[in-house]
Amino acid sequence: MNFKIIFHTLGWVLNFEAACMLLPLICAVTYNEPHSLTFIACMAICLAAGVLLTFRTPKNKSIYAKEGFIIVALSWIALSIFGALPFVISGAIPSFIDAWFETVSGFTTTGATILSDIEVLPKSILFWRSFTHWIGGMGVLVFLVAILPLAGGSNLYLIKAESPGPSVSKLVPKIKSTAKILYGLYTLLSFAEVFFLLAGKIDLYEALTITFGTAGTGGFAVKNSSIAEYSPYIQNVITIFMILFGINFSVYYLLLIRRFKEAVHSDELKAYLIIIAASTAVICFNSRHLFASLPDAVRHSAFQVASIITTTGFATENFDKWPELSKTILVTLMFIGACAGSTGGGIKVSRIVILLKSISKELRITAHPKRIYKIKMNGRIIEHETVRSINVFLVAYATIYVASMLLISIDNFGFTTNFTAVAATINNVGPGLELVGPTQNFSIFSPLSKLVLVFDMLAGRLEIFPLLILFSTYTWKK
Repeated sequence: MNFKIIFHTLGWVLNFEAACMLLPLICAVTYNEPHSLTFIACMAICLAAGVLLTFRTPKNKSIYAKEGFIIVALSWIALSIFGALPFVISGAIPSFIDAWFETVSGFTTTGATILSDIEVLPKSILFWRSFTHWIGGMGVLVFLVAILPLAGGSNLYLIKAESPGPSVSKLVPKIKSTAKILYGLYTLLSFAEVFFLLAGKIDLYEALTITFGTAGTGGFAVKNSSIAEYSPYIQNVITIFMILFGINFSVYYLLLIRRFKEAVHSDELKAYLIIIAASTAVICFNSRHLFASLPDAVRHSAFQVASIITTTGFATENFDKWPELSKTILVTLMFIGACAGSTGGGIKVSRIVILLKSISKELRITAHPKRIYKIKMNGRIIEHETVRSINVFLVAYATIYVASMLLISIDNFGFTTNFTAVAATINNVGPGLELVGPTQNFSIFSPLSKLVLVFDMLAGRLEIFPLLILFSTYTWKK
């Protein structure tokens, strides 16, 4: 175990976090808020810890699979612990457990909150709260790989451990270049959304905070009503960009290098868009009586479908009051999630497609035992190892889900509340139904339940295994 490179990388994560706090500091100065000293103090604490850990550069910079998983898991835990300091020091969220819950929800792009009145908080604190979405959306380690010579070719283990999806591949031969391309595309799309939002005549502060929530598919808003108060134009822009950020970023790279046919013929992309279109159509028809006109029904249905399948969690309507069919579809979309290689959460469309193809394969083998069948995605054969890893992932996912349900049921809330609370956190969605619906929050849960849900948010964002590996005895053996 290369402990020196693990702690060295953790130090750079904290240095990066300190640098990120410069933006909310600027926000505090701009709006003449008294929390400038809060962010200066937090930056100093992060830098002190970061510099201490990076003071000496390890001679051995190699990162293998085990180190990669441990670095990613510990980085996200450290990031959220230090990221909670502005909330605690400022007094915005005095309880550390509550502040940690809010921060983990931000960095994991979940959007679940313990706050009942968001608008009373200072703008700089809300800016940091939303900015954590953007930081966590593409991944902190992906950014560090792009700018730091951490470990040469073995950097792939960091990106594999942090990136969502059943498999991760390099876009170009050098992993450092791959990381730069990913963050370049992420930043470019973010700037595009800010531009279109500003065209809708909202101020830069709101345009940035909305973009942070959309790009990271997180869902923290600066208004108690989420996105409901904004114009139809703004809501439509957000809908489009939520869908765009839920697409595998490799598709954008293929478009960038003019491999249009390969990009368009992605099985996952087709399934993703079909699910969105079909869900919107059914919900629009099922809930049409709740809206003044058909255009309104289409707009709100499309917005909520995009918000839930991409696990963003923004809301324009209290969908907890929609018909049961519509709510059931939305809960189903929580589990499906967005595409692999996007900023969205959930099980991922690619896993669902591969599982359905696996079922089809087994049916054909049952009917014709002597024939050989292969599962293909995008015209390529899916290796058995990938199918096996998906099956193991689902078993681990189901185990954590059931265990979480049992633990939070100690608080004695209803089944729908508990079921959707776990679904909303482990899938990084944000709002659930009933007591954790779009107009409610997670403050009702006990400290123990909040810690369970914190674990679920981290497990969901890191695809379970980087977090579980910390608790394995095999990890710490030489």
